[in-house]
Amino acid sequence: MADHQGELVAEALRELRVSRADLREANRRWQAMVRSPRQQGAVRRYRSVLGPPQAVGRRRIGDLTCEALSWAVPLWPTLRFEVLAGPGGAVWNEWLVRAPGAAGPTLRTAADLAPWSCTVDEVARAFAPARPLEGTAPTRWRLAFTALAGPAEPGGDGDPAPEPYVAEFTWGLLQRVTRAG
Repeated sequence: MADHQGELVAEALRELRVSRADLREANRRWQAMVRSPRQQGAVRRYRSVLGPPQAVGRRRIGDLTCEALSWAVPLWPTLRFEVLAGPGGAVWNEWLVRAPGAAGPTLRTAADLAPWSCTVDEVARAFAPARPLEGTAPTRWRLAFTALAGPAEPGGDGDPAPEPYVAEFTWGLLQRVTRAG
């Protein structure tokens, strides 16, 4: 996330009382675990790093049923890190989602989309029909949608027209929004 929101990452490190060296070391250990020749299954890897999930349930996606595991996230108490695993434990998706019962932000215009404020699902629902675009890495998503730039000006000339935007996400959390085209 640092390549999109360096200042927010620096603030988060201070809040968590973690240094950049600690961050790099944690990433080094994670990468070594992922690339190990004695690699454990992805779900076991998450359990070994994050501990027991806070919640485990079943989720139906099309014709398939998967296991949904979620963990609390200290930095974002209203979010959960969710892993969706298919039959045999293969991880299909891993991202941040809103915690059950937690209120998300009110999203009416592109101006409401602040970094780290909302998830892929929340933006897709608020600006339906949003169209998924190819991300730049497995943990990155992009959505194309149309929205008003901001609230309508009182006494303005007619209704403003929605404009096309692209929202970029890392681990399911909004990083930035740009006007498309």
